[in-house]
This record gives sequence, structure tokens and C-alpha cells, in this order.
Amino acid sequence: MCAAATVLRDVFGFDHFRPGQQDIIDAVTRGENVLAIMPTGGGKSLCFQLPALMRDGVTVVISPLIALMRDQVRALREAGVEAGALTSGNTEEETEQVWGALDAGRLKLLYIAPERLASGAALGMLRRIGVSLIAVDEAHCVSQWGHDFRPDYLRIGELRSALNVPLAAFTATADAETRDEIVARLFDDQKPQTFLHGFDRPNIHLAFGAKDNPRRQILQFAAARKGQSGIVYCGTRAKTESLAAGLREDGHLALHYHGGMDPEQRRDTEVRFQREDGLIVVATVAFGMGIDKPDIRWVAHADLPKSIEAYYQEIGRAGRDGAPAETLTLFGPDDIRLRRSQIDEGLAPPERRSADHARLNALLGLAEALKCRRETLLSYFGESEVACGKCDLCDAPADVFDGTVAVRKALSAILRTGEWFGSGHLIDILLGNRTDKVNQRGHDDLPTFGVGREYDKRQWQAVFRQMMGRDLIRPDPERHGALRMTDDALPVLRGEAEVSLRRDTIKSTARRPAPKMLVSEEDAPLLSALKAKRRALAEAAKVPAYIIFNDRTLIEMAEKRPSSLDELAHVNGVGAKKLANYGDAFLEVINGEAADMHPSRRKIAGRNEASLYDELLEAQATLMRGPDGIDKPMSCSASLLAKVANTKPCDEAHMARLLGEKRAERFALAFLDVIAKAG
Repeated sequence: MCAAATVLRDVFGFDHFRPGQQDIIDAVTRGENVLAIMPTGGGKSLCFQLPALMRDGVTVVISPLIALMRDQVRALREAGVEAGALTSGNTEEETEQVWGALDAGRLKLLYIAPERLASGAALGMLRRIGVSLIAVDEAHCVSQWGHDFRPDYLRIGELRSALNVPLAAFTATADAETRDEIVARLFDDQKPQTFLHGFDRPNIHLAFGAKDNPRRQILQFAAARKGQSGIVYCGTRAKTESLAAGLREDGHLALHYHGGMDPEQRRDTEVRFQREDGLIVVATVAFGMGIDKPDIRWVAHADLPKSIEAYYQEIGRAGRDGAPAETLTLFGPDDIRLRRSQIDEGLAPPERRSADHARLNALLGLAEALKCRRETLLSYFGESEVACGKCDLCDAPADVFDGTVAVRKALSAILRTGEWFGSGHLIDILLGNRTDKVNQRGHDDLPTFGVGREYDKRQWQAVFRQMMGRDLIRPDPERHGALRMTDDALPVLRGEAEVSLRRDTIKSTARRPAPKMLVSEEDAPLLSALKAKRRALAEAAKVPAYIIFNDRTLIEMAEKRPSSLDELAHVNGVGAKKLANYGDAFLEVINGEAADMHPSRRKIAGRNEASLYDELLEAQATLMRGPDGIDKPMSCSASLLAKVANTKPCDEAHMARLLGEKRAERFALAFLDVIAKAG
């Protein structure tokens, strides 16, 4: 087993690397400059945490949010790793502990915010503590094209040059433009080794729905997943409060979160969400980036996100433990108008606005997709040939029809009214409704008046929504949201292109996949009992539940039902320190009793040395009264047997030094034979 794999098993409790991790870890450990783009939940943090343990000196981790840093430090300490953070949120005692560990040479990972680099003393401090590697989390924040731009990230490139140490940058959401800017700003002329390890999150189910009473739709979605942790994203602060109240009335544990709240209230919500199972947070996009909670089971959008990158990052907060997770994104024509106007009315230069429209178009294309959503999403990030089966369109393929005639009628109505009106007035014209507005403007005399009576108002609203989603029409902010045709609409209007539409009136979108069970019906009671034990331990330690074990680890316990510490040690996520701290408690839940094992044997539980120890113990039992069974009883202590198993002496002289002359005379040859057979 290679050194990295040994650290992975013994410290972090995993038998195998996730796809792409080992290549990145090897490069970072060698001291190469690295840019790694990996999906959220793909194990980015491990790609700098594990090399930090294998390299001399301190790894400084630059991370954007205090909550994110505190969570990672807490998880590392729980795994037995010396880590600390210097943040404005530290108590005096916490800061003293960090400096004490640095001065003693024990600290391996130091987390700081990019804003700390503005201090003139920062460079001197980092030089003094012996920084040997810089890791940059959420590296897209360095880019003007990234959706979470942080100007203080611009100082990191200068820091790398001043310290003359390798830099490893990580992000989950970076298109080609963003990647180019990250490289330019962080690495100068030293091109990093770039790893692009895919954007697919196969455990996340994707679903979209056109809005039809979105409050009811969200309540129905949450009701089918009662007791599971979830996030609902809303476009306004007021909506977060009203929807959270609605969820509470419906029997859920729910809180709201937005930037207008008192900082203490926000912090309380963050802490509760981290620590409590089954809590729902209804929030604006201000919530989430600093949340490192792996067992969020679902994410819903009550309003359309601002871009496909924002959508991808927000849904990526679900299912980071690899267990099944679900998403639902609601959208309607008002969302599209709002997002278009936000881009057009912004102060960005024309090329930036054009790029933002393209990003919104990609998201709308995903919302109005006619085939597999995962295929559509991943093609935007340059990936193809991805198996799905986990989206609403794979569950039930879209009912598609040739909507070219309907689209042409709508475009004709827009053109004949001078592109000065919104969909409401245009639908009245198509339906032949003689409203005051229609009569006053003489629009009842237009050739398009009444030509659309084959559809009702709701169906025409769906047609206009899909036209906006295909970017055939856009609201014009200078004409108060009036619909204007884009260049893509002209071939359709001239009869040179056809348009397929979904035959889904808004009402038909209520279909939802059944909620996914985390374990079989047979294992569900045990999983509940394991969660209850985890919650009790977490509350006693005042840490989030997932710091003890995440959902995926508990699911594996419930399915495999380990009966000993050795078996429990082979459950993913159970490292040596967690096995020692929590092994008995969880085995008691699974088997009704704790493991009975000598402390020396416990220390090597689950390792190769454990089986060697057991074989040595068996060999000793055979020779306890000598080869003929008539000699004076003699044995080795448990700690001595563990020492033999760990050191694996290869000859009689070495064995005699360990056992002493008398014990070596009786056991040396038998023990050497056991060691030789074990290889």
C-alpha cells in the first residue's frame, strides 16, 4: 500500500480514493503547481489535506468563509490532525491554541481568509511559521467571470511568488474563461498542472418544473421528504420568511436565512443547520457557500437561479456524502424577465453582459430541455457520453410536439404590434379577447387577432415561456419588459426552421419522482437508531452530527452490520481515531453489546497487523505449555504481541531482542513462521 493510501485509511478512514483524487494528491505532494476542477462532493478538500500530512512544514489554506474554515478544522481535529484557523471569529483562547501549536511545530494546516493577506504583517508571519504549500479553496473567487468574485483573492498570486512555494487551487465551477483567469492571476508564467475531473454528480436527481403556485409545489416536495435536511433557495428576503413559516405550519422544522438578518441570528441558523438532523433552511443565495454539511438530502429552488454555474454550485450542496439526493428547480416567465433585466440594467461592459446572457441561456436550455437533463447540463461543461437515469426526463420522457405554427403565430403578434407589449396583451390578441387595451389600439383588426384559439391562456403562457427559454424572444428593459424577437427567431418566422415544444401546460408539471429511500426497509430502523446515537454524541460534544460520522458511513453500517471493531474499521469514514472514540458506542447499537478487546489490540483494529496479532495469539496458545503441553505456562502480554505484529521481526535475533531470551526460546520460531506466511 502506498504512503498516501495508508494515510487515507488510517487517518481519514477510507479504503479507496474517489475518481481523480490520487493523481491530484500525488502532484500536490510532489510540490507541483496544481489547478483542480472537481465536482462539489468529489473530495476536493482531501486533495490538499492529505498532502499536508505528507509534506514538511505548514500548509496554509486560503478559504473564503469563516464557517467553512471552522467546519474543516473541526473535522480534521476529530480525525486526529493538528489544524487551526486564524479568523476574526476566533476567541482569544482559540488564537492562543493555534499559535501554541505553530510554535511547537505541531500544526500541519493553517486556515486563513483572503482578507488577512491585506495586512502588512501577514507575509512575515507566514514566512516565520515555515509555509511549504499554499492551497486555495473556491479558486473561482479570483475571477471576474466567476460568480463569487472576491477582490482579496487577487493578492494570492503575489503571496505565492514572495514565499516561493507551490500553490494548489481548487474549485467546482469554472468554465474555460474562468479557468484562464485563475491561471493568469494565481500562477503568472508558471503554468500549473491542470486536472479537470468531471462535473457529474450521479447521486443527485435533477428535476425542473414550471411554476404553478410555487408555494404549494415546494410544500409538496418537502412533505415527500419529511425528516430530511434540505435547502430552499428563494429570490427575495420576504419569500424566505413566508415560505419558512409555511413549512413550519406543515409540520417541518424550518428556519429562514437572508442578508438582512442580524448577524447573530444568521450564525444561529448556520450552527443549527450544521448540528441538527432534518432541518430545512429557506434562504437567499447568501446561504450555502460556507456550509460544509455532507448529508443535505435535497435542494429546491423556488425561483430560477441567475446562471448555470450558480445552479450547479447550489444543487451541489446536496448529497456531498455520495448518498442519494434530489433537486427541484421551479421557473416561470417572470423569473426569465427578472434575470434578463438584471443583466441588461447592470453596469458590466457589453462583452460581460453578452456572456451573462449566454450563461442564462444555458440554464434556460436546461429548464426547457426535451431530453436528459444531465446530458444537457454536462455538455455545457464540455462533457459527453454520460449515463443518467436520474432526472425527471429520464423518469418520464417529455411529451414533445411540433410547435412551429404556434411559435410563428406568437412571433407574428409581436412583430405586428411593434415589439411594444408583454405576453399578457399578446395572448389576448391571439385568443381574440376584445379588452379595452386591444380595442383602444385597434389590435382587433390585426390578421393575428383570434388566430390562437386552439390553446387557452395557460397553454399560451407555456408557449411564451418556452420561447423565452429558447432565447427566441427577450424582454426589453428600455420598453418596460416588452417582448422583442432575437436573431434566432427570424428563421422560424420565415419558415426556415422548426421548433419542438413540450406539451406541458403548467398544471402538468406537478409530477414528481417518489422520494428515494436511503436504505432498504429492513435496514431503516437500524439507520434511525444509529442516527439517534450520532445525535446524542454530537450534542454532548457540541459539534455537528456529521463530524461524528456522515450519513454515508451510517448507511454502510446499517447495511453491513459489523460485529467487531475490525469489521467496523473497514466501513468507509471510520478512521483510527474515530474507531477508538466511537467504535464501542456504535457496535452496541448494531449488536446490542460493545466489543470486548484488549486496549493493545484495539489500537491496531482494522489494520493488517490486526489479523497478524490474532494469528500470533493462536500460535502462542498452542505453545503456552510448551510443544508437548507439559511445561510451565508462559505467554506474551497483549502489548508485546501488538509490538511483534507492528515490527514484524524477520530473524531469531531480532525476535529475541523483542521477546527476551526465555520467551524467544518457546515462541520465536512459531512467530517467525506466522510472519513469513502473512507475507
